[in-house]
Amino acid sequence: MALSNNDIMKKLRVAHKLRDDDIVKICSLVDFAVTTSELGAIFRNENHPKYMECGDQFLRNFLNGLIIHLRGPMPERKKSGPKPTAESKSTSASKPASASKPPSASKSTSPKKPFPKKKKKPE
Repeated sequence: MALSNNDIMKKLRVAHKLRDDDIVKICSLVDFAVTTSELGAIFRNENHPKYMECGDQFLRNFLNGLIIHLRGPMPERKKSGPKPTAESKSTSASKPASASKPPSASKSTSPKKPFPKKKKKPE
């Protein structure tokens, strides 16, 4: 049996210990207006005359708001410099590979020793 959007909302409300006013605040984070009476209708029993089915848009907006509520707002991306052009890519490709390595990477302080061979135990 598949879960309805109402069942998902009920499970999320219980799992995150949310009250109706918390859900209203979460929905307002994504500029989605909802009232406590609408929430009451969504959380009612399916046989109740005032039951309202939770739509996809409502659930989507609530989930997006819940992400912001739990993680915080998404940080702004830093604007990087202009994208490299084809000319700048070709000049970087013509450089020798050793030029791209830092100077300390080419120097070795001691020669590498091979791993010691394991001795077989007599049986």
